Amino acid sequence: MTGAFGYSGRYIARRLMGAGVLVRTLTSAPQRANPFGAGVEAHPYSFGDPARLVDALRGASVLYNTYWIRFNHAKFKQADAVENTLALFDAAREAGVRRVVHVSITNPSEDSPLERALVESGLPHAILRPTVLFGDEDMLMNNIAWILRRFPVFGVFGDGEYRLQPMFVDDLAELAVREGGGTQDRTIDAVGPETFTYRELVRRIGEIIGSPRPVVSVPPAVGHLVGVVMGKLLGDVVVTRAEIAGLMGNLLCTDSPPAGRTRLTDWARAHADTLGVRYAGELARRTDQPVRGIGVSRAASRMARAWLPKRVARRTGVTRTQPPWPRPDGRGRRPRRFPPRLRTDSAAPARASGFGSYAATGASRAAVGGELRGGGRGPAPAASAGGPETIGKGVSVLRGRLRGLRREGPPDRAGRYRTSHAPSYPAQCC
Repeated sequence: MTGAFGYSGRYIARRLMGAGVLVRTLTSAPQRANPFGAGVEAHPYSFGDPARLVDALRGASVLYNTYWIRFNHAKFKQADAVENTLALFDAAREAGVRRVVHVSITNPSEDSPLERALVESGLPHAILRPTVLFGDEDMLMNNIAWILRRFPVFGVFGDGEYRLQPMFVDDLAELAVREGGGTQDRTIDAVGPETFTYRELVRRIGEIIGSPRPVVSVPPAVGHLVGVVMGKLLGDVVVTRAEIAGLMGNLLCTDSPPAGRTRLTDWARAHADTLGVRYAGELARRTDQPVRGIGVSRAASRMARAWLPKRVARRTGVTRTQPPWPRPDGRGRRPRRFPPRLRTDSAAPARASGFGSYAATGASRAAVGGELRGGGRGPAPAASAGGPETIGKGVSVLRGRLRGLRREGPPDRAGRYRTSHAPSYPAQCC
């Protein structure tokens, strides 16, 4: 089989091992930790070496193929996946494989090369066409719940009235193993017992996990743009244009009878505490690399603190509205900048403050010292009248009185403090 360490392949391998079948897997990551230990023999994909690929398949009675690529990426392309799968079918025929169980998709295009190539190969086969799979390692249902847990609204593409029939991944594995023991060529729509519109699906998941949110309609282009931005923040691909088109085209629903027994709503209730707690990334799963990005939750909270009006921030529970730059004091709030401390030495050079530039002589600074010693009351020592000395004295007195403001009590919700006049500082402290 292909992809025994992946999502659906892991469930098929577990079912086969439970039935006492020896399992050999072809994988793109043979160095990956084997969850089955010695129970599964791992071989690397050798699509570029047909002889080696035939040797890896030789002796197998049934080939279970789950190999596919969801979207184009710098490291993998869907066109390469098509060519590799065709090479896999040719190698299976040459190796003497007696039956192929191929996991496809619902409503494939009429010119789909994979199903046609399998039928024309002459190999006995079963083609399974699942819709949306859900399970413990699921991405779509999990990430819908993840968005519902973290954002105040959920946007659906268009009107959201297109339908889905989710299929439990272990029900698909049971169906695949059963068809592996068959003899007839069959094509089966692997759909679940429940049918939802996309809008209804989002609402039901929100109610089950305890995070109901308003569901709003957005144009598909806007929804794709939001998905691109989220993907940049998460280091993943959230949704593609082809997936949006397939979803809105009702390609995830058929008129066939259900092939699975497990209901999505029952499974979601049993996993309500863990569903959507963490984001499930496709790139992290495929490349064995952790999701890289600042995180949508952190980015959203930063944007809210920086730009949302106080009223909106208060309603959403965000009370800090300052921009999210690093604070000099490391405590999350920029300290207030008071004017520089006054100096009483006569040799002090002229300097600038936040109230403008000024120049003060030793006499004017002595006058300021008297003003401070008197707490802002009473006459100050005589100073030269007019000129820079007078300006320096006035500005310095204002600064001294500002320094005498004392905070009382904790800040309010807007970060403001109640203040009162405290005794002015003595000249020696300046």
